[in-house]
Amino acid sequence: MHARLLPLLIVLLAGVLLALGFPLAMSQAAAEQQRVVVDRIDDTARFAALAQFVASSPDEDERLAILRDELHRYHTLYGIDAGVFLRDGRALGVSPGGWRVPESGQGADAFAEALAGRRSHDPEQVWPWQDEHIAVASPVIRDGDVAAVVLTDSPTGQMRSRILQGWLPIVAGEAAAMLLAVGLALRLTGWVLRPVRTLDRAAHEIAVGEFKSRVAASGGPPELQRLAHSFNEMADNVENVLEQQRAFVADASHQLRNPLSALLLRIELLGLELPEGDEEFKSVQAEGNRLARVLDDLLALALAEHSPADLQLTDVAEVAAERVEAWRPVAEIKGVVLEWAGRKAVTGWADPVALSSALDAVVDNAIKFTPEGESVTVGVSRENSSVILEIADHGPGLTEEEMERIGDRFWRSNRHQNISGSGLGLSITRALLASGGAKLEYAHNDPKGLRVVITVPRTRPSADDDEGGDAGSRAVVSLIKRPKEPASREG
Repeated sequence: MHARLLPLLIVLLAGVLLALGFPLAMSQAAAEQQRVVVDRIDDTARFAALAQFVASSPDEDERLAILRDELHRYHTLYGIDAGVFLRDGRALGVSPGGWRVPESGQGADAFAEALAGRRSHDPEQVWPWQDEHIAVASPVIRDGDVAAVVLTDSPTGQMRSRILQGWLPIVAGEAAAMLLAVGLALRLTGWVLRPVRTLDRAAHEIAVGEFKSRVAASGGPPELQRLAHSFNEMADNVENVLEQQRAFVADASHQLRNPLSALLLRIELLGLELPEGDEEFKSVQAEGNRLARVLDDLLALALAEHSPADLQLTDVAEVAAERVEAWRPVAEIKGVVLEWAGRKAVTGWADPVALSSALDAVVDNAIKFTPEGESVTVGVSRENSSVILEIADHGPGLTEEEMERIGDRFWRSNRHQNISGSGLGLSITRALLASGGAKLEYAHNDPKGLRVVITVPRTRPSADDDEGGDAGSRAVVSLIKRPKEPASREG
């Protein structure tokens, strides 16, 4: 918006300045030319007075000599062509010699007007880039009739130079005013758009899960201040609704766990009365255990979304290598090769407990869906300002449509419904990572399988100023499955 608003303001201000500057420059040029024209009119009037008595008696040598001498001195002194011509165009006196009445153009028009008894009209404006002359004519009246015409043809070099000199202060003033206008436009756009940028940043923070982000409605236009107040009210309501939702899920999960545990215990006791290997009993027991896992995952998700991260400068490679070693026995039982292909001592800003839990869920999924004899590779690398964790398996992978759904709550691939799981594991993982500024992404592995990419920032996220590590965030860890009881691939 700044790139659009600032040029618009500059163009408008430039238009205002030009609208003021052009008339001023034109007025200055017109005034300069008018001064020249008035001087020429005075000169032609003086020559007309001298020629008044010569026009009727061309043979009066003394008066004619005086007139010609005056015209010669005038031309020599000012460089202006001047002459007195009879009605038929014959010259009584001209300077320089041989100059005649022009056959066309401004001089011819001025001569014709003077013959009609009128002084020539003001000539068209001559601009500094036009190498034009100014012709002025006055009639010589004798006995009420036009006996001759005085015609002058003035070069305009000096006049145009004076116009340019007069324009220099105008141009300098326009330039200074334009610089001032640009400065004011910068300040104005900054004043107007600063609340907009603050709103945009707060909206982005809320979009990525920072629901406590608010806007200080202390600057900018009143309309934007009211918008900031409305935004804060909206954010408060959204946070309250989400808090109520989380509290409901957590409370419901917690309240259901006790009766469910009692129910599972009664099922166990009931199983003692049934024949060993009873299929109906095993089915009821499996469904009860699945319901218990769903409740645990719901509680873990509610706590993960609610708890702040305890960000620390963490050796991400060390945490990843530790989780690989922890999951290796599970992989060996499954017949899967779990490989470590990462660098050593790669640090980033993360909650080590949340990162460990997230790795457990992702590695668990990779092992669960990798066929016997295949491998799962965990790698760590450093890329610009991020630490990249990659967990690649050689399982069946996911289709393009499934790739768009992976990570959604309670979503599981139709091809893997026979594998136990609640469909919340990756949602919990994403919530754990997002609270610390990390990202979770998915891609196809080559030649087959799924590649999960965890991006951890190497610099502390500026938006995170909270004191981390409350009891709630640590409680999530107890609800994330550890290697002794691996979970299934979640959607």
